[in-house]
Amino acid sequence: MNQKILKLENLLRFHTVFRQLHSLGQRRMLAQWNHVFSSAYPVWTAQLCIRPWQTDPLIGVVLSQYRLLVTKKEERSQKSQSFSTKSKKEVEVWIGMTIEELARAMKKDIDYVYEALMNTAIDIDSLEAHSRLDEVWIKEVVKKAGMKLKWSKLKQDKVRENKDAVRRPQADPALLTPRSPVVTIMGHVDHGKTTLLDKLRKTQVAAMEAGGITQHIGAFLAADDGVMKQTVESIQHAKDAQVPVILAINKCDKAEAEPEKVKKELLAYDVVCEDYGGDVQAVHISALTGDNLMALAEATIALAEMLELKADPTGPVEGTVIESFTDKGRGPVTTAIIQRGTLRKGSILVAGKSWAKVRLMFDENGKTIHEACPSMPVGIVGWRDLPSAGDEILEVESEPRARAVVDWRKYEREQEKNKEDLKIIEEKRKEHQEAHQKAREKYGNMHWKERSFLKYQEKKEQKHLQSKEKEEKDSHVLPIIIKGDVDGSVEAIVNIMDTYDASHECKLELVHFGVGDVSENDVNLAETFRGVIYGFNVNAGNVIQKSAAKKGVKIKLHKIIYHLIEDLQEELSSRLPCTVEEHPIGEASILATFSVTEGKKKVPVAGCRVQKGQLEKQKKFKLIRNGGIIWKGSLTSLKHHKDDISVIKTGMDCGLSLSEEKIEFKVGDEIVCYEEKEVPAKTSWDPGF
Repeated sequence: MNQKILKLENLLRFHTVFRQLHSLGQRRMLAQWNHVFSSAYPVWTAQLCIRPWQTDPLIGVVLSQYRLLVTKKEERSQKSQSFSTKSKKEVEVWIGMTIEELARAMKKDIDYVYEALMNTAIDIDSLEAHSRLDEVWIKEVVKKAGMKLKWSKLKQDKVRENKDAVRRPQADPALLTPRSPVVTIMGHVDHGKTTLLDKLRKTQVAAMEAGGITQHIGAFLAADDGVMKQTVESIQHAKDAQVPVILAINKCDKAEAEPEKVKKELLAYDVVCEDYGGDVQAVHISALTGDNLMALAEATIALAEMLELKADPTGPVEGTVIESFTDKGRGPVTTAIIQRGTLRKGSILVAGKSWAKVRLMFDENGKTIHEACPSMPVGIVGWRDLPSAGDEILEVESEPRARAVVDWRKYEREQEKNKEDLKIIEEKRKEHQEAHQKAREKYGNMHWKERSFLKYQEKKEQKHLQSKEKEEKDSHVLPIIIKGDVDGSVEAIVNIMDTYDASHECKLELVHFGVGDVSENDVNLAETFRGVIYGFNVNAGNVIQKSAAKKGVKIKLHKIIYHLIEDLQEELSSRLPCTVEEHPIGEASILATFSVTEGKKKVPVAGCRVQKGQLEKQKKFKLIRNGGIIWKGSLTSLKHHKDDISVIKTGMDCGLSLSEEKIEFKVGDEIVCYEEKEVPAKTSWDPGF
């Protein structure tokens, strides 16, 4: 700064001297100059020693202002450099970091990251706090924050130790002991599975279940129906599990039963009965009357003895969840089959993402038991959460170990979900980039006014289409919520939902499913999605019913599974647009053609005779020639002789003209009078019942 001021002072000094010399010359003060020079320059020297700008007020003000401006500019520059250095905060980032992690690294809130990503190609609405960001979006956010980006060389979560529990190696054959067979009854709905169990076990299972789902134990057929779709599925399940099959042909008490026909049909599915040289035992039974059930039991025992079934009753327990449900007094309860080890009270178990300390065990009759050996079905009480049917049960040494196993499994599922989310985000990003590129190409050569107007028009049209699509979606979509008494029931119903193949008619959306009675949360969820709640063997209290009625939510409760499915089919059908059917009222044949003059134009007229029913002027008509319809519409006139009439009955002659004058009649054409009626549509979905 000092150098700049000195330069300015020198310029001002020379400028002042020059101005003074020029002024003196003009005023012709040469005498004064001679006096100065003759006196050894005393006055001149004094004047040069005094800074001229110090005696000029204007120049002094300018100089002081200049000094002030230069000083402030330098201070501002120093502050700017200091601020710039401070604002360039370094942020450590890594590939695939989440929105929450990025906000934390920048010491900002999550909303700041969302705001930074606005007006970009990324879909803001699809992002959550745990959503992972691509490299391009991480750079964008950090850049907008005015921060310096630093990529971490290796920013990954610490590799967690696998804490999962697994089955033990196969046992020493010397330790194996004989076990009972586990029998699964499979077959078509309402074909006697429950009745068969009722007769075999001499219990009231049929009365308690009311045609519900019986868990679960050969395959059997109904002799009057033959091989059906679910029968084939049952055979396939048995083959996949590599287990032997006993064929029980049911309803053989009926006169129309054809068991031999059933056996022949099964040959197409590689199920060869002993009568045809195969190894599959076939027993003709009647679950209703109890005929030949002892033969079925003996066949099962004989097969079990041939298989020499054995298991290891020692060591930690291994098993499978057959069913799970919530009991109001006991909490989460499972029924399970023990496959290895012996289960006792106090054992620590894990199944899926749940664990239990066994508080109570009971058998199929509800009687408390103290231990359960291999092949034994057992009810288990003490679960922290409800496991799912089919989950593997493993015994661990302690509660901390059980918690570690469950935490590990939840962590694994979370990692899988993160990968799926990242894949979806990447696909969305590509879609938006392509759309953005197309938009740029479309608007690239337009004037900004044209571009703005076109965008406005498109936005307006899109809004209208979205509103129309929403209305169509609401009427062509059925969101449903499934609640069941046990996990197996819910699983079976959901599996039936998977067979739905009529989405082109009405989309079926499974919003939620679970075990237990219908709750207020279910009602709220149904209200949000405008859905229907279906309950199987569950209840909905009076408070829930009133709340649902107030919110316009349907709750449909059933105790028989195929009644629930029939109800669902009716609900789907009600969402479909009605079909229009034509119902003929009368038919007439054209015997002659002529024309009449009305004003200045000629109108073609057909002379007809009614052959069937009657012609009504107010109804709709169609003209048929050589079996093909060439016109549909209404009549402008209908006359009998010269009188206008509204109805012409069978055997009467008439003259008529059509609403479309260009249509030419020909002798031999047919006129059909009909009316249109709307008929409720029916869904094409067939679940196989």
